[in-house]
Amino acid sequence: MARRVLIIIDMLNDFIQSEGALYCGASAQAIVPFIKERLENYRRSGDPVVYLQDAHAPDDKEFERFPRHCVAGTWGSRIIDELAPREGEAIISKTRYSGFYGTDLDRILSAIQPERVEVVGVCTSICVMDTVGGLANRDYAVRVPEAGVADFDANFHDFALKRMKQLYGADIS
Repeated sequence: MARRVLIIIDMLNDFIQSEGALYCGASAQAIVPFIKERLENYRRSGDPVVYLQDAHAPDDKEFERFPRHCVAGTWGSRIIDELAPREGEAIISKTRYSGFYGTDLDRILSAIQPERVEVVGVCTSICVMDTVGGLANRDYAVRVPEAGVADFDANFHDFALKRMKQLYGADIS
């Protein structure tokens, strides 16, 4: 049984790079060094790392609400170079906000049985919050470091942190 698992959500070119289709802004770029440090910490201790990767079909219905982004197989859908996965680290493609919707995340976490799940990435009020809700609904202890999450909208970011703490019982540190 692993003591802890790190889930890195949507640290992808289209969200993090300034030329990305759905660039989250300077706040998203600012969290990269923190996430890199956490990633190296987990790797040193041998604890599992799981990447969630937005990977849409070219005609995904989500593009009715957001600009076309993270189309599977494109530059925009790739994990940024600074956080490149290593062999053996799970990469889970997703097409919806929650990392659990239509993916193997539940099965992977059930096999690991972590005592705690740490969640970092973008966007705080969308994919991070929806995935944390899925973790809480499965009774995982969740930690969300403020320095490791970012959003398009500062108000939504603050609201999501409060909601994850109050409703889902996440440790917001």
